[in-house]
Amino acid sequence: MTGCVRHSKDERGVALPAPVIALSVFAVVAAVIVFWLTGGDDKGGEKEITPAGGTPSATASTAPKKAEKKPVEKKPAKTAPKPVERSKVNVEIYNNTRIAGLAGEVAGKATTVGWNVVGEDNWVGAIPESTVYYPPVMKREGEQLAADLGIKRTHVAVEGSMKGDRLTVVLTGAL
Repeated sequence: MTGCVRHSKDERGVALPAPVIALSVFAVVAAVIVFWLTGGDDKGGEKEITPAGGTPSATASTAPKKAEKKPVEKKPAKTAPKPVERSKVNVEIYNNTRIAGLAGEVAGKATTVGWNVVGEDNWVGAIPESTVYYPPVMKREGEQLAADLGIKRTHVAVEGSMKGDRLTVVLTGAL
């Protein structure tokens, strides 16, 4: 006998009725369709998004999107700038008021917090409010001095009237 397969009496198989097979196939197909339509989640239309760091932090709708965007690469965090070295910054303080000794008083305060005060005098001219003037390369230092003294206004130094290697404080009232 060629082409015939012989089975021993020990081999048994299970034959399922046709309706059971049809019902099983229908259930699997229905599950696949439901999974595809709902996106496979049970969170009410929201999915957790896990960033490159690995911890979930946001939710997003699972509604179809018109165009997928490429993931944005994170730029390395900027390191904080070094603190201003107050003792290396020259400061001149000018009194533009009728308050005697105001420049000296503020110079003492600036020296106490570490600034290198190299001069104090009177200022003649119209200044709108107490101001720390700085050369363009010393903006950060000028802002720090203003913060230390409680002065709200900073401005680029007036070329020709102020020196380009130091901060200039012009006072229009007591601090």
